[in-house]
Amino acid sequence: MSDEPRPRPQYGEYATPEEQRAAIKQPAPESVAPVEPPHPPTAAATTVAARPTRTADRVITLALLMYGLITVISAIPQLVDFTEFAKTWMTVAGVEGEFTNTAQGAVWGGIAATVFAVGWLATAGFAWWSLARRRLSWWIPLVGAIVTFVVVSVCLVVPLFGDEALMRGFAVAG
Repeated sequence: MSDEPRPRPQYGEYATPEEQRAAIKQPAPESVAPVEPPHPPTAAATTVAARPTRTADRVITLALLMYGLITVISAIPQLVDFTEFAKTWMTVAGVEGEFTNTAQGAVWGGIAATVFAVGWLATAGFAWWSLARRRLSWWIPLVGAIVTFVVVSVCLVVPLFGDEALMRGFAVAG
């Protein structure tokens, strides 16, 4: 044993439970009235559970995706046969002549068909992801369709405006 004095104990270090309760002015457990335990929660307390189901949003989103799928399925065969597509487009536009840029049209028609399919798949995937998280999703198919259509339109313009007959038709019309 050493002759040095013992260090003073920290607050509550050597105190009995009764002394601790007295120091913090808490009554002894015997004098406390019995308290019923709170009812367990009926649902998990998460922010996801509190979000609305948004049934109308789901229906609109899925309807727009189905409409887009039908559009893509019907457009792909037309784009793959780009010469026939260009001929029909020139007739509707009132351009006289025959589409002659068939090699470039076949390449760009295939690219446009691929962009259409990949654009729809990306849009559907993002919309599904958003729906699974119960987020507002009706706008996703609309934005996806606009972005995809702009890119596909650029792919279609390249071979069309690269055709001499079409450019002559525009020159005569102007």
